[in-house]
Amino acid sequence: MTNRPPSEPESSQRTALGFDEFIAILVAFATIGAILFWSLSRRDSQWNFNALLSPSSTPSPSVQPNQVLPSSTPKVEPNTIPQVNLLPSSPSAAVEPKTPEFGTNSAATSPKVFPPSAEVTPSQSPEPQKPVSSSVDLESSITSSALPLVTPAKQKSIIPPPIAFNDVPNNFWGRRFIDVLSSRGIIKGFPDYSFRPNQPVNRAEFAALLQKAFDKELSKSAIAFQDVPVKFWATPAINQAISTGFLKGYPKKTFKPQQNISRAQVLVALASGLNLKAPTSPNQILSIYKDAKDIPAYATSKIAAATASGLVVNYPNTQVLAPNKVATRAEVAVMIHQALVKQGKLKGISSENIVRLPNISPELSPTSKENAKVNLSAGGSSH
Repeated sequence: MTNRPPSEPESSQRTALGFDEFIAILVAFATIGAILFWSLSRRDSQWNFNALLSPSSTPSPSVQPNQVLPSSTPKVEPNTIPQVNLLPSSPSAAVEPKTPEFGTNSAATSPKVFPPSAEVTPSQSPEPQKPVSSSVDLESSITSSALPLVTPAKQKSIIPPPIAFNDVPNNFWGRRFIDVLSSRGIIKGFPDYSFRPNQPVNRAEFAALLQKAFDKELSKSAIAFQDVPVKFWATPAINQAISTGFLKGYPKKTFKPQQNISRAQVLVALASGLNLKAPTSPNQILSIYKDAKDIPAYATSKIAAATASGLVVNYPNTQVLAPNKVATRAEVAVMIHQALVKQGKLKGISSENIVRLPNISPELSPTSKENAKVNLSAGGSSH
């Protein structure tokens, strides 16, 4: 026998994979891949088993900033909030519905249901808001609306209340006349809220009252009185009273502004300024006064015209004229009031102190006056 080297071990024979085995491996890998793909694609979706078990429960979806919800439109159920597709990078994307508290009305506290919108920009709030109209829309709506054309009416003059003078009581005989002139700014009181109704009136003060009461244009040139300085407080009023015919000066171009004015001078001034026509028989009219003989001759016709026009006011006795008595502030105020009534600027006030002559006027013809003698005599006997 020959020595032979040991024989090498025989290599095992490799058996090739069968077709069935290859198919099995391929199916296994495909199954694993499908499971991995399905799990990755459904990773962000959450299953709410409570919603499946109790349909009336309210879902609480949680939306992440970078999450894109499915494009399918969800079904809107009562007391639910629709899903809203937000653009990426929206900082406030989480929307949680408020649960109504116990004891409150769920219909009042539950959020309103709005149809889902396709897309919301990052600058908008995810909560539904009521549309707010801009100023442009407001202006356009006002312009387009049919508004009535309103023309502003002329403002009516409002007469302020009279000054409550502390020395003019309610039962004062001339209170109503003073109140009317005070409310129109014709007369004023003193700084201590007094009127001083029994204080005398001088010629300068009377000129100032005429300027307030009668707004007349200057018809004549002013006279430079020697006793009236240019800067005297009543110079404009004196010039107007002279130019309009209410007052006259004295000889030597003097006016005597500080001289107290008499009742006769007041009546003559008013009759002259109003251009009252003198009656044909002034003495008949003046006979109603017990002191008619005291009337100056220059004032006879003027006072008769003033009497017939209702300008004369006698207090306390209407039959006593007291023509040379200094006129008081109350008497001047009442006579100026009556002059304005004669012009139709004020309404008349009924007073027992106003001298009235029924059925007598300065424009009566001689024939009419003869027929009115009886009435005139009766009127004189009654006063």
